[in-house]
Amino acid sequence: MAGKIPVTVITGFLGSGKTTLIRQMLQNNQGRRIAVLVNEFGELGIDGELLRDCQVCDEDNDDGRRDAYPTSNIVELTNGCLCCTVQEEFLPTMQQILQRRDKLDCILIETSGLALPKPLIQAFRWPEIRTGATVDGVVTVVDCEAVSAGTLASDLNALNAQRQADPNLDHETPIEELFEDQLACADLVLLTKVDRVDPQTQTQVQNWLRQQLPQSVKIVPCEQGNINPELLLGFNASVEDNLDNRPSHHDEEEDHDHDEEINSIHLILDTTFEPQALVAKLEDLVEKLEIYRIKGFVAVANKSMRLVLQGVGDRIEYFYDRPWQPSELRQTRLVFIGRALDKSQIQSALLDT
Repeated sequence: MAGKIPVTVITGFLGSGKTTLIRQMLQNNQGRRIAVLVNEFGELGIDGELLRDCQVCDEDNDDGRRDAYPTSNIVELTNGCLCCTVQEEFLPTMQQILQRRDKLDCILIETSGLALPKPLIQAFRWPEIRTGATVDGVVTVVDCEAVSAGTLASDLNALNAQRQADPNLDHETPIEELFEDQLACADLVLLTKVDRVDPQTQTQVQNWLRQQLPQSVKIVPCEQGNINPELLLGFNASVEDNLDNRPSHHDEEEDHDHDEEINSIHLILDTTFEPQALVAKLEDLVEKLEIYRIKGFVAVANKSMRLVLQGVGDRIEYFYDRPWQPSELRQTRLVFIGRALDKSQIQSALLDT
């Protein structure tokens, strides 16, 4: 029988760069067979599809599709919060993955932007999981630019909105405490977006983080998720057996209600867009509405490549990732996460010429 499969938990605030990091790891997997659990918020699995397109999934479903089912290498949990559903989706998903652990080398779990690592890690003490998997290490992704600005996250409105939708969080707790909880569980801190600050500022951020962390936890700068996978794997920490040495502000947390006004909508449009014109419309919408996150794929006229678009707050970025496949529809598909969003209003604004 195969031994325990190592699991790396990747946590960090919304927009810190977790998905980019995992995407880079899959593209540079160095022959490793990696399973990925992606926490999603929204009906379209944009992050999951972006990761699947790294071309590391070698097994299709019975009907030839590479969808987010527990039997594929990449599994999306679409309920909005991984750590608060460990008794529902997480357990059966892990059981499915562990049935084929002899075909895998490791598992990566990307938590949602404000998910606390501890409740998830505690699930690895369950008998159904304990014999088959161990938490090898926790990587906390930190946005250097946001920390230097004193906000800890690139968009505080999005961060506060997301915490209202997470029942594992005290909605009145300062953001600083939530940040400290993610640091407290880390075996490694990955400092992203260092290219957006000058060297002196980067040093100041690292010195400040150093004061928040045990000496044994290293801080590694990173640009665009480009990091040697060896640094993120092989901690051998067995974190589930060592949680008492990772104190958290939320160790005795009571349940809280979800904020029902936080919603996600998705648009599927048989329309092409000019990227800069689309971004201008989206920026206008962000100013008028409480939109916290935008992500999706865009069809661009006279372009054979698919455009990936991602936005956090008023910062919207895009890039071409791959050619459109002959078998797929060249549609524009966008997910919007925010407060009390109206689908028809957003769609009308995007299609208005």
